[in-house]
Amino acid sequence: MNVQDFYFDLPQELIAQDPLEDRSSSRLLVLNKETGSIEHKHFKDIIDYLSPGDCLVLNNTRVIPARLIGAKEQTGGKVEFLLLERKEKDLWEVMVKPGRKAKVGDRIVFGGGLLKATIESVADGGNRYVRFDYEGIFEEVLDQLGEMPLPPYITHQLEDKERYQTVYAKFEGSAAAPTAGLHFTKDLLEQIEIKGIQIAYITLHVGLGTFRPVKVETIEEHEMHAEYFWIEPEEAKKINDTKAKGGRIIAVGTTSSRTLESASDEKGLIVAQKGWTDIFIYPGYSFKIVDTLITNFHLPESTLIMLVSALAGRENIMKAYREAIDQQYRFFSFGDAMLITNFNTLAF
Repeated sequence: MNVQDFYFDLPQELIAQDPLEDRSSSRLLVLNKETGSIEHKHFKDIIDYLSPGDCLVLNNTRVIPARLIGAKEQTGGKVEFLLLERKEKDLWEVMVKPGRKAKVGDRIVFGGGLLKATIESVADGGNRYVRFDYEGIFEEVLDQLGEMPLPPYITHQLEDKERYQTVYAKFEGSAAAPTAGLHFTKDLLEQIEIKGIQIAYITLHVGLGTFRPVKVETIEEHEMHAEYFWIEPEEAKKINDTKAKGGRIIAVGTTSSRTLESASDEKGLIVAQKGWTDIFIYPGYSFKIVDTLITNFHLPESTLIMLVSALAGRENIMKAYREAIDQQYRFFSFGDAMLITNFNTLAF
């Protein structure tokens, strides 16, 4: 399948730059994955599409303020770090800008010396392994000096760091937010539980590879990045019990979908585990766990639009995206949402 099959032309003005004041007031495009029919709602209406006995699966990762602006200790030249992955206590893999000036042995200073880093080696792909030096607790220093690593298509300054976190974010480790979950409020989640929908929490730390463009012509040649995930036994049981009783598994976001499909066995059950996944889901893939998906609108030719096309069909997705553009939906991280489901199972 060709990458260009997933291209669409998006007007720049539809790229959402700021989060809405009320998370759940974003718009919701409801797509019937079997017929391709579309409804236009608001996100708080999502509860009308959930039935007692369903299980809503949320990724409770928390974004770290992974963007650091510093200077070379010797020359004072500006250097930007983006923390990607912690290798050991104070050793991190980071993306550095400008990379050509970041040489092994260089010392970088942040916050007037509150945090220092030494570049120890060069990683595959050009990233750097750096060791940090500081007093106190690293997370507290990072929270003081770091900025949220917003995607490059967001040019506005984020006033409140918590708006790039879900209300249920718990375990720190992501370089990007699981953005489908940004639409939920605590009140909405309480209403969902009161209605009799089970809520299960899983964790996948989102890496920037999620946004890495597909640079091959045929998608089958693309290699996915690996991301760390875990599912606790009690959460696996919630999901498996739901499946056994005939309820739907409703994944919130592509990260939840990839985690669930990675952790399933040949019987279609979730196995509690910790590990790495580099699963690449594109049309032709047969879902073993996920029945319904809540997601945002994704970049053209991205692995994310390929994943949603695997669930709903490429023609249905491209039609829905054209409709969303015609209706002036807001796109990407702070944008509106899509529910991919089957109308025949709705409980009004």
